Amino acid sequence: MQLDTILKTALELDSSDVHLVAGHPPKCRIQTVMTTMDFPVITPESAAAMLKSMAGPEKLKQFEKIRDADFSYEVPNFARFRVNAHQQNGHIGITLRAIKTKIPALPNLNLPEVVSRLTYLPRGLVLVTGDTGSGKTTTLAAMLDAMNERYDKHIITLEDPIEYVLPSKRCLIEQRELGQDTPSFASGLRHVLRQDPDIILVGEMRDLETTAAAITAAETGHLVFSTLHTVNASHTVERIVDMYPADQQNQIRSMLANTLQAVISQTLFKRLDQPGMVPASEIMLCTPAVRNLIRENRTYEIPNVIETNRPLGMQTLDNSIAELYFNGMIDRDSALSQAAYPEKLERQIAA
Repeated sequence: MQLDTILKTALELDSSDVHLVAGHPPKCRIQTVMTTMDFPVITPESAAAMLKSMAGPEKLKQFEKIRDADFSYEVPNFARFRVNAHQQNGHIGITLRAIKTKIPALPNLNLPEVVSRLTYLPRGLVLVTGDTGSGKTTTLAAMLDAMNERYDKHIITLEDPIEYVLPSKRCLIEQRELGQDTPSFASGLRHVLRQDPDIILVGEMRDLETTAAAITAAETGHLVFSTLHTVNASHTVERIVDMYPADQQNQIRSMLANTLQAVISQTLFKRLDQPGMVPASEIMLCTPAVRNLIRENRTYEIPNVIETNRPLGMQTLDNSIAELYFNGMIDRDSALSQAAYPEKLERQIAA
């Protein structure tokens, strides 16, 4: 069974993900729907051969040791994929996320205009959050590319794995992949400040050490971008604070209040008006009022501040969803299924 043929077929079907699991035919996700592809059932032997053809020696050793490995794979002159190889029920499973080779222009992502304004920040921490597959990587790549076209600066990314390849335009861009170029996000961040960066991208603030290093980098005058798997701005702040021991949480609230610039929380919807996906987004900008709430541990009041500061560019997730619905981009059931407050949104769209 030809791996590249399967992947090319999946992309021709406009798939976002491809699943290769021993004992099943290849499947792909087309606009959120899992679809069986017209290929034979994958045998354990063919799954092992596919893994060997994609992963380098180090990743194969990692897979043999812990039964999980993340890496990237490229079909030459066609497409790149983010890959997770794992073991389930004693056999190999492989999940590939398609990475578009062309970085979309930021204005074409259907995000609020304020997101573009964030690329003019001189320093601080900007977080893009959301579930897996919510478009965080695409948003960050588009933001970095906008700065790449505007500034003469040094951008360093730490990724697991590298997804979009960012060509140096006006900026010098260095992309470091976990496992291949640095052992961990935390290790890469410990050394990055001696590499003279202006802008730093951390693929994910997944642990305390990485989070602390990212906040320190922002404190020292760098512009730092990163992601978290949180659904809104207040949960994002709470997640960061909760990573720290109780006796350090007041200190980190103060540090976060000083360094955090914005939180963009995204979720993707299948478009009703045309093929494709469209994001809804909550936007929190760190105004003095928001900084005080973070410092004083009153994050439960953040949604009210967002709601009352729409003229500044802030918006709640539900208001963003309502706008998509009123513009005919998504249907009612989809809107309500992703809303933070479904009953409130239902009254809003019924008015």
